[in-house]
Amino acid sequence: MTRGSVLEYAAAVRRRYLSAGKKEKGRILDEFMRVTGYHRKAAIRLLLGVTKRSRGRRGRPARYGAVVQLLRAIWEACDRLCSKRLHPFIPEMVPVLRQHGEQRIDGAAEAQLCQMSPSTIDRLLRPWRRVGGRKRFSTTKPGSLLKTSIPIRTFADWQENKPGFLEVDLVAHCGESAQGFYLNTLCAVDVASGWSECLPVWGKGQQRVCAAVHRARRRLPFPLLGVDSDNGSEFINHCFHTYCRQEKITFTRSRSYKKNDSCHVEQKNWNVVRRLVGYDRYTSKSAYQCLERIYDLVRLYMNFFQPTMKLRSKTRDGARVHKVYETAQTPYQRLLKLGVLSETRRIDMATTYHGLNPVLLLKQINSNLEQLWRLAERPATLGNRNYEATRRASVTVIFDAIRTRVDGLSKGKILEVRMVYQATGRI
Repeated sequence: MTRGSVLEYAAAVRRRYLSAGKKEKGRILDEFMRVTGYHRKAAIRLLLGVTKRSRGRRGRPARYGAVVQLLRAIWEACDRLCSKRLHPFIPEMVPVLRQHGEQRIDGAAEAQLCQMSPSTIDRLLRPWRRVGGRKRFSTTKPGSLLKTSIPIRTFADWQENKPGFLEVDLVAHCGESAQGFYLNTLCAVDVASGWSECLPVWGKGQQRVCAAVHRARRRLPFPLLGVDSDNGSEFINHCFHTYCRQEKITFTRSRSYKKNDSCHVEQKNWNVVRRLVGYDRYTSKSAYQCLERIYDLVRLYMNFFQPTMKLRSKTRDGARVHKVYETAQTPYQRLLKLGVLSETRRIDMATTYHGLNPVLLLKQINSNLEQLWRLAERPATLGNRNYEATRRASVTVIFDAIRTRVDGLSKGKILEVRMVYQATGRI
């Protein structure tokens, strides 16, 4: 039968089908299917007069559509945390944003935000997530002096549940070359609480690095009990070793070429320093002062408004490793939970916390970063105006751009395009 004949047949049977009972409708459908060869559901739609399927959204109705923008605002205020860290921190952020007038969040919206699961948060924020990055550049030079007298501590030895044991490292702001003078950042992380301190260092001299550690010690809300560093000569020297001995600070070092021994500070090197400051070269006094302002703001933002997860247990079943993490908490929350703060210190930190606006802090950080990036060192042979257009990008940056442009091509085609970029001198 042709389509037209089927429609005529359906129109002739429709009135009898609509007025019939359940058993009679079944017999009419059976007869219609035998004559036309249609599926039963298609026959029902024709006899009911439904000629087109509904093009509406299938499945359950949207549940969180009204609070997606509020969720995005909280996510942006928390510097785009992952869902596992953001989920337990939403009940803390809602009153903070409401207190400072950043968002109008009523009780119903707050209840919806707090009952979201991490997977729902990921799904709702998927349109605004971006990927990208660049590989790190190391300037650590091994220091052989005093190595034998400083005990080794591995990643498995960190069992202290008491704040005060820090991992420290130096991050170089040297651009693409480690020659000459450049600024550095001292990054220090408390293992138990996750409290982090970042300070700019003028060069890489032993006394300046030791002075930076002393400044970080004075800013900590708890006593400094131990320091663990890598094997760089900026830490493995008589100056720093004597300072730790006189101040009764336990000084240990990691194994050579084993970055996982310093996993806590290595993670902060990327998440705090590299992700914010970047990889440009800085050598001026104005850049040093700008870094100081940035780290003063970052210290408050990271320790009071950036929850982190700590590994609780790890089990291995063959090649599969199962990890269990604690609920994400900020370093400030962990210190309160551990109960190590004195009453005066606890009141001071509570006053500081209630007076902070995370959205304003983030704006101030971004404003200072814009100033800092304008102070990056430019090659002497090029003017600042033409530098961005003519500088030679690194292989990593160019290859990431190639991979984005030719998304969907085969691996061989991508390598072919990369070879063309190399032949033309662009990398």
